[in-house]
Amino acid sequence: MIRPRLIRFLFSALCLGLIAGCATTPTKTASTGALIPAADRLVVLISVDGLAAYYLDDPLADMPTIKRLAREGVRAVGMRCAMPSVTWPTHTTMATGCWAGRHGVIGNSYWDREAGKSVPFIPDPLFDKDEIVKVPTIYDVVHRAGLKTAAICWPASRNAKTLNWTVPDIFPDDLFQKCATQSWLTELRKENIPFWMQETWCKAATGGPQRDWMYTRMADQVIRTHRPNLLMVHLIEADHVQHAHGPKSAEAYWVCRYEDDRVRDILSAAEAAFPGRVTFIVASDHGFNPYTREIRPNVKLKQAGLIKMEGSKIVSRQATALGQGGSTFIYVMDKERRAETVAKLAGEFRSVEGIEVVIEQKDYPKFGLVTPDKDSRMGDLVLGAKEGFAFSDSAAGDAVVVPVSGGVRGTHGYDPAQKKMRATFVAWGAGIRSGAKLPDMDATDLAPTVARLLGVNMTGTDGKVREEILK
Repeated sequence: MIRPRLIRFLFSALCLGLIAGCATTPTKTASTGALIPAADRLVVLISVDGLAAYYLDDPLADMPTIKRLAREGVRAVGMRCAMPSVTWPTHTTMATGCWAGRHGVIGNSYWDREAGKSVPFIPDPLFDKDEIVKVPTIYDVVHRAGLKTAAICWPASRNAKTLNWTVPDIFPDDLFQKCATQSWLTELRKENIPFWMQETWCKAATGGPQRDWMYTRMADQVIRTHRPNLLMVHLIEADHVQHAHGPKSAEAYWVCRYEDDRVRDILSAAEAAFPGRVTFIVASDHGFNPYTREIRPNVKLKQAGLIKMEGSKIVSRQATALGQGGSTFIYVMDKERRAETVAKLAGEFRSVEGIEVVIEQKDYPKFGLVTPDKDSRMGDLVLGAKEGFAFSDSAAGDAVVVPVSGGVRGTHGYDPAQKKMRATFVAWGAGIRSGAKLPDMDATDLAPTVARLLGVNMTGTDGKVREEILK
């Protein structure tokens, strides 16, 4: 005979199981099988800028929260990022599910052939999101499905109309505050979350930890107060530290733990607000390479007579190089001789020490790049460096390859096929299988998978829903 207490226990367990099942599986309509937007769910996407996938397997990297999420949920061996593997293109790839050639944010900067100058995308000083992102983002799709969206310092999202609460990755302060959600700034001020320190901390050599602390407090506040369904957060200090000191340095290991603590704080806020209904994703935009030598393509162009100088000043350019860290774009301005010049330069750069790959336009589609006949902002040739080398825009001196001062530094921007360029991907919580390990993952897969978790379809992407990680 089953005792009444046992009956009550079994009934309670069954109810909890049903509740958990409803919380982890996107709902579909009975008649059509269409997904129903999950208004009771929260997906948090945290990008820890520059957190290479290799830190997940490094016993010296003290990241208890992120490593626990990886053990209990799903992780990728490494996530392939955009080419070039720098912040603005890959964050936009994560947000759109498309490679840079389609979404339009082709680098951290580009060369304006008509104006004869470099134009920055980073950190959104000039362009609103709608001016540069050519395809829908995950927050566009989710917002149009009737769900609530928030983003904290997400690249290429300035003045995005489909973010309910946002602060941009911008300084100075007047532009940062102008492009933020005004009503939210009022709330943050009342809670003494010091958004007015953005410019001061951006300019300070040691201001990164304060910025990430502030962004974490903003995340906590918006979760508690507004309960968004999608929250995207960009943490920046891991990138700053590794540029200055190199990956796997003492400083890099310190910042691994610091950023892990920030992830822990946001996770705690999310679980308190949405118990059993949180999906937590920790990703990054690229890995990191150490380097001790610098390649100067503009010196090579000067030697070829394509750059003219008077003293230390460039006075004319028929061609120029614009660096992206571990890669560089070569632009040829002479329209009549462009094809001939590009072909000649491709051959000459292949013999330069430290250059691993010379990408010609016929190979651009394999790297997710757009050709300059379709987008004039794109270079006519792309060079990729070997590990240990990085590119500089300097045209000074006669040496094309020079040692860097100050010992080992760190950078990214290399061919995403390089193992150390692989980015982090960890997913945990509602709707995520336990203990899975993806042998491969593309940054383009992230947005359509997040959409599915929220009961929304995202079509027209270069990536796919990673069904194998979903419950």
